[in-house]
Formats: sequence, C-alpha cells, structure tokens
Amino acid sequence: MGDRLPEPHASSSPAVAASSEAEEIEVLDSEDVLPMAAEDHWKALFDQFDPDNTGYISTEKFRSLLQRHGSELDPHKLEVLLALADSNSEGRICYQDFVNLMSNKRSNSFRQAILQGNRRLCSKALLEETGLSLSQRLIRHVAYETLPREIDRKWYYDSYTCCPPPWFMITITIVEVAFFLYNGVVLDRYVLQVSHPLYLKNALLYHPQLRAQAWRYLTYIFMHAGIEHLGLNVVLQLLVGVPLEMVHGAARISFVYIAGVVAGSLAVSVADMTAPVVGSSGGVYALVSAHLANIVMNWSGMKCQFKLLRMAVALICMSFEFGRAVWLRFHPSAYPPCPHPSFMAHLGGVMVGITLGVIILRNYEQRLQDQTLWWIFLSIYVIFVLFAIFWNIFAYSLLDLKLPPPP
Repeated sequence: MGDRLPEPHASSSPAVAASSEAEEIEVLDSEDVLPMAAEDHWKALFDQFDPDNTGYISTEKFRSLLQRHGSELDPHKLEVLLALADSNSEGRICYQDFVNLMSNKRSNSFRQAILQGNRRLCSKALLEETGLSLSQRLIRHVAYETLPREIDRKWYYDSYTCCPPPWFMITITIVEVAFFLYNGVVLDRYVLQVSHPLYLKNALLYHPQLRAQAWRYLTYIFMHAGIEHLGLNVVLQLLVGVPLEMVHGAARISFVYIAGVVAGSLAVSVADMTAPVVGSSGGVYALVSAHLANIVMNWSGMKCQFKLLRMAVALICMSFEFGRAVWLRFHPSAYPPCPHPSFMAHLGGVMVGITLGVIILRNYEQRLQDQTLWWIFLSIYVIFVLFAIFWNIFAYSLLDLKLPPPP
C-alpha cells in the first residue's frame, strides 16, 4: 500500500542534517523515508527535524523534504502532501499527520486540512491520464464508481494492490450458487424451488417454529426461491458489492452485508411472524441502498458515467425483485398452512444500508469510531437486535399466535 522509494546506491548509514543557517535538509539515505517503515523509525527521523522535541516541524522544512524526494513518490501522493503543507495556516506540520500521510492513514484533521486548504489540488484529473494498462484502467474505473472526491480517487488509485482481492463477495456468491444447484438436483426443480413441498425441510432457511435454532437467522441466505431470485441477487452483489469491497475492504463491506442479513431475518420474526424467509436480499439490499444513497448525497462529486440512468435501472431491478417477493408471499402456498417466504427481509436490509452502510461508504479510509453518527446508528441497530431477541423469546407466547407446524 505504501510507496517504496528506490534502494540507495551507497551503503552509508542513514543520516539527516538540518542546516541552521539556510534551514536546508540533507537526506543522505532515501531509505529513511520509506512509507512502510515502523512508526518509531519515523519518530527518529522527525526528531532530527525537531531538535526541541515540540512535536512539530516547519512547513519550509517539510516542503524541502518533498522537493528532494518528490520524484520518488507517487505523483498523486506528492500532490496531497504539498496540499497539506500549503493548507497549514500555522506554518508547521504535526508529527502525527506526518506519520499518517506516510503510512496511508489519514485522520479527520488531516482530511480537513486538505479539503479546506487554499491550494487547488487536482491539476490533472485521474480520468484524463493516458497510457494506462488494463488493470490500471479497471482500478480507475472502480475509483470513479465508488468515491465522490478526486483526492480520495487518486489516493485509492495509488494505494490499491489487489492484495487481498475482494474475496468476501466472490466467496459468498459461489457458496450461494453451489447451494442452489445442490437443492436443484435434490428437488429436481430450478424455477420457483420454493413451491416444492419438501423445500421447507432444509436446515438452513428460517422458519418461525424453529426460530430457537440461531444459525437460521444467518444461513437462510443460502436458500433462494428460484433461479429468478438467485439471479438478480447475484448480479447485484457482484456488480455493486465487488467494487465496494475493492475500495472499502472486506471487513467493512462484510459487516454491512451481514448486518443487513441479520436485520432482515429479525424484521421478519417481528413484523411477519408466521412466515419463513429465504434468500440473500437483506444483505444485497443493504449494499445497494447504501451505494445509491451515497451517490445521491454526493451527486455533484460522483463522476460515474450515466449515473442517473444506472440509478434508474438499479431501482427498477430492486423494485421488480421486491414486487416478486410481495406477490409470492401472498400467493397460495404450496405447503399450507405455512405461507410462502416473507418480503420483510428486503426492508430490513434497506434500513441497514441507509444508516450504517452510508456512514461506512462516506468515510473512506477514516476511523469510524471518530464519527458521531456511526455510534448513533450502531446503537440503534444494537437496540433493534436486542429488542428482536426479546420479542422472539416472549412475544410469540404472550400473543398466543397460531404458528404453522414445523416442516
């Protein structure tokens, strides 16, 4: 992820001397400014610029360092560092910001210094660069698909290494397809598998009579109503989920996806208490709704092509899938008195997407724990989960609800 500088030609030990008369910085060994070096190494280097141990160096010294080593840095990263120096009205650079920018960890104060600076950042937009390889064009395309700020797009373009690859969305898709094909062979049916009398006997789907089996609140994503259900979910989670995972990482995207899945099954257990639930729509709708909301909230900054048309197509596809689920829910059941699977999981996923999902997508490479809204929405989600758990424990018996028999 960092920008490694060339190996030095000399074997002399690293040393940096600051001239007291001209305040010029001599860096005798470029290996001392490796972005991937340990933090204590950066501290030692910084202390040579800061003999009084104040925690700051002057922007003049900082700019002199960049001028000496700018040719060895990624041009986009050099642009960001110069903007940091130019935007600092106090005439000095903090040690922590120095460490952050060299290790690709940008604090909120660092981002604000860039965004509020007087320097015009983007002398040349990333989209205007030519001579790129196929992989570089793909990374640039993903950056423009998901990030609203040019500074973030350039930072991502320089930092992305495809290590690790977007494994979560690809793996979850392969597993879902594998389970669907297995069920197709067992049931000898691929279209509207849900109408088969033996469909509910699967140990993965959520069933209200078996709600004490906690794994079903998650594993129901591996069961789909039919190839028409699976197909749209797979297309959406690959076209939207994979680029999002490439930018924001597997940890954040898997959190949004799984939170949407759990919220979907819990929403069914609270709002549609007699119905089972199948399909990965909760997770898919969490990702897609978060992405669409992020585009709307950053409309002028998002530079993806045909964004209005593509949003319309995505909304039509989601509406079609939701309409299919509503129709199926109220269609005469193939295994009365148990109804067909519920559509409430879609709505649970959307609620996760426009709350937790939006906060994650709006804070590329920023610490979520520094965001007040993150804690507010996370608290609301946790409260809902706890409420749904107590609801499942007590409400069914208190309401004296007549549930369908277990499969």
